[in-house]
This record gives sequence, C-alpha cells and structure tokens, in this order.
Amino acid sequence: MLNINEISDYRDLLKNYYTQRKLDMPLYSYKMMGQKLGLDTSQIFRVLNKELHLPNHSIPLAKDLLDLKGRSGEIFEILVAAAKAKSQAKKEKLYKMALSLQDVDLRKFSASEYLFLSKWWIPVVRALIEMNGGHAEVSRLVKQITPAVSEDQVREAIAVLKDLKLITPLASERYAATTANFTSAGSPTKTAAIRSYQNQLLALAQNALIAVEPAKRNISSLLVGVDDECFDDLNEMTLEFRRQVQKRVAEVKDVNRAMQFVFAFYPVAEVAKESKGSQAKKVGAKR
Repeated sequence: MLNINEISDYRDLLKNYYTQRKLDMPLYSYKMMGQKLGLDTSQIFRVLNKELHLPNHSIPLAKDLLDLKGRSGEIFEILVAAAKAKSQAKKEKLYKMALSLQDVDLRKFSASEYLFLSKWWIPVVRALIEMNGGHAEVSRLVKQITPAVSEDQVREAIAVLKDLKLITPLASERYAATTANFTSAGSPTKTAAIRSYQNQLLALAQNALIAVEPAKRNISSLLVGVDDECFDDLNEMTLEFRRQVQKRVAEVKDVNRAMQFVFAFYPVAEVAKESKGSQAKKVGAKR
C-alpha cells in the first residue's frame, strides 16, 4: 500500500524509481524511462526535477511503471491531482481523500501471540473488557458471551491476555485493551494457527444460523459465474470492504456488542473452454 506519510510529492516516487533502476542497471536513462511514460527526454527530466507535472496520458502509464494497483493506484491519481491543484483548500481536500484510502494500522503477531487465536472466545473476552470500560468480572463476562462458555474458560482467556499484554492493569482492578487489528506473516506454523481460528469462526457462523434470530445477524450467500478479470475484481472488492469495515468500527465511540465477520470466497466449479486462447470460466460461492 502506498504510504502517503512517506512522500511529499508524487514525483518523489518516480524519482526513487529512476534512482533504483539506475543502480540496478547503470545504462538506464531518462530516455528509456520517458519512453515508458510517453514523454521525451527533456520532459521526463523536468518531471523528475519537479519542474513539470505528468500529463494526463502518462498517469496510467506511471501507475503501471510503479506497479500501483487498486487503492494504491487511486491514491497516486489523487496525489497527482493534489499536486496540480491551484488552491490550498483543494490540495488539502484531495490529501484528505488520499488519507482516507490508506489501510488501518495493523499490528503483527509474534509467535507467542498466536495463543490469542487458540480459542475463539479469547479475542471476544478482550473485546468485552474494552466494551465494559476495563472491568473484567468473570461472572459478568460469562453472561455476555454467545455461545455460552464457562467461568474457567474466561479465566483462562484473561490469563492469556495478561501474559501477552493484550490487556494491561489499571487502577481499581480494571484493564486497558491494546490494539485490536492484527496481521500475520506466512510461516507454516502461523498459517496453521490462522486456519484453525478461521475454522472456529466458520463453526460459529453455522451455529448462529440456528441459535441467533435473523434480526441480530446477517448471513447470506451468492453463487456467481466469473471470468479471470471478474475474479480479481471480486477479490479486490472483498479486501476493500474489509478495510472499510475496519475504518468504520474505528469511529465507534460507545461500543455495545462484538460482531464477527467471516469472509469466504471459494471455487465450486471450473470449466475450461476448448477453443484456443480462451480463458477458464469459474463459479464461486461467496458468503
């Protein structure tokens, strides 16, 4: 994801690209880069030295050159527009738009923190402690969790959260909860932990179909026919929706419930056309 805080001008990205290419290949030239952007040598020189802006026809070419796709590509286009804007008010509005497209801050798991995912109710206990203003009375927490868990399970969750410093002691026997958004690297051990946790969440969703009244949940599915381009678009749309959910919940001031989202987009059939050069059609289910 393009980080707006690390650049002051979109042309810095182009300058950094040129510098890196020059280091990798000493014969790389302004002419070679200009050809990629539909510019002559003098134009690309002036762009990189911030004496000239990219013309409109060069913007998609620059995105391709920098390998900026999806929201990174959108941010780049907004930064170009902001740099070209005449009024300060317009610049600030555009920069605000670009910032809104950035990902939420994510904290990476350490190996030990995968204990956090070992039981589905441990993250729920952390969320409830935060919602309860830091209070962690076991009897109260047990009554708030669905499906039902035991007091011993809640005590175990609190012990894990304290050990991992995902909750820290405050005065009056209360706790502060730390960052709730996480990501992970792709080692086999960590991948297995994530899969185990996701299996627990899928089981909870199945239970909710029976145990939770429809007015308090939203579980639906779609069976869709797609081609390769649509498949990529739907993947991107799913990631974008996930990001929007994270941003929206970050704005909540008075939390009164914890909801679990499960994103599932998987193939159930694939038919390859016999004609030469054709692409396979895929059918996927989304929940």
